[in-house]
Amino acid sequence: MTTVEITRFRVPAERAEALLAARPAMLRDFEADRAGFLEARLVRLSADEWLDIVFWGSSDDFAESRRRGADRPGIQTFFSLIESVISVEEGTTTEAAGA
Repeated sequence: MTTVEITRFRVPAERAEALLAARPAMLRDFEADRAGFLEARLVRLSADEWLDIVFWGSSDDFAESRRRGADRPGIQTFFSLIESVISVEEGTTTEAAGA
């Protein structure tokens, strides 16, 4: 099973383009520097609400990433565009990998 981080946040509509432009650098930083990072999907829910679904190898990998926060430039830029975090949840997948 895989650990899933689900974060719902607000970004003013006028920052949406900047958020999308900052996303690739954030993902590169995660891939290069976050043990257990598997992939991430960004979902736009409305003009100003977003859902980030991040897959981690384990709950410990997710916890360590949270502890480190925005410690890399690409992550810092992406996070700086977020106006507010609505919720953060953690779960596990029920399917085997590749199913």
